Amino acid sequence: MPVTDTLSPPTATASVTDALHRRRSVRAFTDRPVDPAQLRDIFAAAQRAPSGGNLQPWQATVLTGAPWQAVQDAVATRIAMGREGYEPEYDIYPKGLTDPWESRRYGVGEALYASLGIPREDKPARLDQFRHNYRGFGAPVMLFLHCSRIMGPPQWSDMGMWLQSVMLLLVEHGLASCPQECWAMYGATVRRTLGLGDDQILFSGLAIGYADEGAAVNRWPVPRVELEDVIDWQGFGE
Repeated sequence: MPVTDTLSPPTATASVTDALHRRRSVRAFTDRPVDPAQLRDIFAAAQRAPSGGNLQPWQATVLTGAPWQAVQDAVATRIAMGREGYEPEYDIYPKGLTDPWESRRYGVGEALYASLGIPREDKPARLDQFRHNYRGFGAPVMLFLHCSRIMGPPQWSDMGMWLQSVMLLLVEHGLASCPQECWAMYGATVRRTLGLGDDQILFSGLAIGYADEGAAVNRWPVPRVELEDVIDWQGFGE
């Protein structure tokens, strides 16, 4: 059977395997504040993430309160402009995406809307849910991950390893998160609001907080494909 995500209680975890099973992209947070000292401990531990040549290319800006609200307000203004408001940093999905990847993307989107009870024909409700992305799903903390524009694909993979490390450590501390590449659609606005120079490129946001465990959007199963679909075993015998 495919592996699925289920939301677990916000208790400390004792193993990497446990953290991997508990972690999921949470799309409804409570307004409970997050202890900055706890976040500092998490980010300090995440510095052990590997990077080619030990470049450690990741840079992050972590916001709460008024600065976080300022980003939300700035991006809301761009969203109201429609497609003219887009300022993409990069293509989040490849152009001409084909199966099996397109089916996976379509399937998870439809499952998300189904968990919220939003049918395909209810365009206003779907648009509101789209906008909810840019409120961080109510998370009290938002991390924006960025790097120097001179960095290439290998360093972007390093940033991904750092981000995964942070997400697993958040689970260990009883916190939840949602990685959000969608912010790159309005990357220039985010960078301007954060005071980042044009030498930086925005990679992703990460909503951080305590999960609303009763929210249906946090409880629907997110399937993973079978190992046979992604692993080719060679030299191991029959």
